[in-house]
Amino acid sequence: MNAPEDKTAALQKRKMRIVDAALTCFLENGYHQTGVRDIARKAGISLGNLYNHFPGKEAVLAEIAALDRQETQPFLDLLADHSQPEKTLKRFVSAYADYSAQPENVVLTTELVGESVHNPEIAALFSENWTSLVDALKNLLKAGMADGCFRAFSDPDETAEMIMDLLESLGLRLLLADGEKKKSAAIDALQDFIGHATRK
Repeated sequence: MNAPEDKTAALQKRKMRIVDAALTCFLENGYHQTGVRDIARKAGISLGNLYNHFPGKEAVLAEIAALDRQETQPFLDLLADHSQPEKTLKRFVSAYADYSAQPENVVLTTELVGESVHNPEIAALFSENWTSLVDALKNLLKAGMADGCFRAFSDPDETAEMIMDLLESLGLRLLLADGEKKKSAAIDALQDFIGHATRK
């Protein structure tokens, strides 16, 4: 590895350290209560060093949104499998419910939703990811309708949004639930509910 590659790797590593520090601060103190000094302190770097990578905490949040898009991609890939729509939906519900119920995802999502009410720019950063999931889910529902395994939905867009709402609200409800057994039972119940609501 030559020197320029070493430097690039070091810069990327420091950038990710800042992002990780920002996530920790947002989870511990909330986005609004976190300042760039807090992020720099948590990352163990100077304020000037942080500004070498990001002009402010909004730019750090934009980087988090980009990383969130990367985490969204496996779910989009899963939903793209229309060969057996009913099985694909079941796999997606299990995987995304588990992802949404991770405590760090619940807390960060709740924090960002609250901030989005007051700051449309923050809403725009993350709405693209959610919209892409809704669109992919809607396409799966349409494929299932055409295949005859799903009932005819009057509005597949609205149905896809309602399923996503159910999945994400489950995570919020389970945040203080008692362990994996409770989580597993809740996901099974949701799976059963969505299955009955979508089957023909």
